[in-house]
Amino acid sequence: MNYWLLKSEPDVWSIDQQIKAGSKGAIWDGVRNYQAAKNLKEMKIGDLCFFYHSNIGKEIVGIVKVIKESFIDPMDKEKKFVAVRVKFEKKFKNPVTLKNIKKIKELQQLPLIKQTRLSVMPIDSKSWKILNRLGD
Repeated sequence: MNYWLLKSEPDVWSIDQQIKAGSKGAIWDGVRNYQAAKNLKEMKIGDLCFFYHSNIGKEIVGIVKVIKESFIDPMDKEKKFVAVRVKFEKKFKNPVTLKNIKKIKELQQLPLIKQTRLSVMPIDSKSWKILNRLGD
């Protein structure tokens, strides 16, 4: 299993909207950065992803699970970019803020800090465990 982080602006798609999508989940679409799209293509069914509210909040608010691997993004008229389908797994009791993440020495290598504009990024298992503990 691999771990990822997905960014969404909460006024566009929030963790609460993801919860309402239920067991059928929702399409994670609209990704137009080539590196982020490459990351989407690498996702496998069962992979877990942190759900990160970007712009407003700047915090990890929960976890979603990949339930359908990459397919052509229905919103992409040129059919160059992909989407995945994810379903809600868990909402954090304590959202993990970017401010707090930046204070933790073991997390300094994260793309969340190093590549701030990237909307889909891998998370190593050690960082996954640290961030999960902070959220519970």
